[in-house]
Amino acid sequence: MAGLVKKIADGTLSGKLAKKAFEAMWESDLSAEEIIARDGLQQVTDTGAIEKMVEEVLSANAKTVEEYRAGKEKAFNALVGQVMKASRGKANPQQVQEILKAKLD
Repeated sequence: MAGLVKKIADGTLSGKLAKKAFEAMWESDLSAEEIIARDGLQQVTDTGAIEKMVEEVLSANAKTVEEYRAGKEKAFNALVGQVMKASRGKANPQQVQEILKAKLD
């Protein structure tokens, strides 16, 4: 369990990924590190990779981008959701929001 907490603290796992790892730990005798490696649960923190995903989502969702720029704050959340979907939930949510905000402003 301590290994799982360490991986959350150092940013290797997001809350969502930690939940998946915990469930897998509960069902097996594997450590957090072994489960992360086995299931590919490591969070994406590479700024370049996240920027690429953000750019793809922005180009594929021009209408939502227009809505955001027109003042609809919910459109921002929709774009964040699309980036998280593109990363299969592995992108660091805070980094996604920061990069997305910078690209939109």
